[in-house]
Amino acid sequence: MTQHLAETLSTSSGTLPGWWREAVIYQVYPRSFADSNGDGMGDLEGIRSRLPYLKELGVDAVWLSPFYASPQADAGYDVADYRAIDPMFGNLHDADAVIREAHALGLRIIVDLVPNHCSDQHEWFKQALREGPGSPLRERFHFRPGQGENGELPPNDWESLFGGPSWTRVPDGEWYLHLFASEQPDFNWEHPAVQDEFRSILRFWLDLGTDGFRIDVAHGLVKAPGLPDLGRSEQLKLLGNQVLPFFDQDGVHEIYRSWRTVLDEYAGDRIGVAEAWTPSAERTALYLRPDELHQAFNFHYLNTGWDADALRAAIDDSLDAMRPVGAPTTWVLSNHDVVRHVTRYGGGDQGLARARAAALLMLALPGSAYVYQGEELGLPEVTDLPDEVRQDPSFFKENGQEGLRDGCRVPIPWSGTEAPYGFGEGGSWLPQPAAWAGLSVEAQTGDPESTLELYRTALRIRRERPELGAGDAVEWLPAPAGVLAFRRGGFVCTVNTTGEPVRMPAPGTVLLASTAPAGDPDPDLLPADSAVWWLG
Repeated sequence: MTQHLAETLSTSSGTLPGWWREAVIYQVYPRSFADSNGDGMGDLEGIRSRLPYLKELGVDAVWLSPFYASPQADAGYDVADYRAIDPMFGNLHDADAVIREAHALGLRIIVDLVPNHCSDQHEWFKQALREGPGSPLRERFHFRPGQGENGELPPNDWESLFGGPSWTRVPDGEWYLHLFASEQPDFNWEHPAVQDEFRSILRFWLDLGTDGFRIDVAHGLVKAPGLPDLGRSEQLKLLGNQVLPFFDQDGVHEIYRSWRTVLDEYAGDRIGVAEAWTPSAERTALYLRPDELHQAFNFHYLNTGWDADALRAAIDDSLDAMRPVGAPTTWVLSNHDVVRHVTRYGGGDQGLARARAAALLMLALPGSAYVYQGEELGLPEVTDLPDEVRQDPSFFKENGQEGLRDGCRVPIPWSGTEAPYGFGEGGSWLPQPAAWAGLSVEAQTGDPESTLELYRTALRIRRERPELGAGDAVEWLPAPAGVLAFRRGGFVCTVNTTGEPVRMPAPGTVLLASTAPAGDPDPDLLPADSAVWWLG
């Protein structure tokens, strides 16, 4: 991105350097967002065509899940070429067009980067297989001899996060490490060539104009010396916070210090965002020291249930952990790996009411927020997909994960009364529920009671109110059991997490409510499972 464009973006979005401290970032899952060519699969041109929708929604940046050349063994998280676009999504000209049009609209673009592993079709790995044991290319991965009399046993007891051993044996007898699918060999980040290659990949996409990177499995790049046995046999959680010899090792931080120097070479406040599942918020904060990355996903918050005490503890812990390193706290409710929060919060009318309230709570907290495509429509998880249409690799692993990530990846509805609801002219790669006709962008636009208009209004108020956005603290107010209440300047947010209306003195004038007041015209009555924004 040129210096001029960086200045234009900063001016058009009204932000000073550090835009990421208060940004609302919208995650696009490319295969499920918009299909431009009728093949049933979303693509880059489809994304480009829908950028005005995202601008109108009121987000600041767009994070694109992987669109690189890939055999698609794990939905593109198995990358064969980090500098090429998979033909199913388009080509580099399409990627350039998305970036340029986003910038013209005042939106920033963050792309996914997958540094822990690549595809088994990556040229490095194919050459490593050809060259055999002891070859230089094998040193760029984790090849090891097996245990047992004839090397017939894996080198250690590590389990794949998708189920089964994390080692696969090749015909010459050696084994290679893959923390995920067997088609995803892990890089050896102690090798200088791996480090050099990824600094080059960073520059390739920064030169194209991207504004930052979401770093997949950011906590997994470095393994404990000697690859020690885990010592237990239970299946590991895909999205867990266990202490493990292959996650959250201290050596990862030197890698991100190196990356930060690359990011800082470019104008326009380019950022790195860590997907780091760690045992605690304090461990996550280590990734965000001033010379490392800028943001990390707050999975501790995402995993918190709909309970006032638990939510307050998660909020306090998150803010307290980030404050010493000067990093913004991030808030997230859903993504492409977890059950959509409408369903997590109970499903049906109750789940939707809680999800709407949770959105207002999230957007009122200090820091940056992430919105997963379709959550602004109130989409639930699709829980009844037939087995024959599923594509999540963990679904096919015996004793593996639940394998239900496809349910949050169903293409979103745009318009019309029948599937594929404006997604594209050729159907959709996963079937969409009939009930989604009433949840489309078209159906909800202009309806003041719709979830879409709630998000649009909340994001507009968030931009307009100087108290909202960046910050590192909230002022908690006295509140009845089951209710959260906090102040930020002249703004107050109240959240009733109980299933019954709760009486509480109104702290001001209503700015926005997630549901119609149950006690109307009594402003002192907070409806069940609701949130209200007040001008105090």
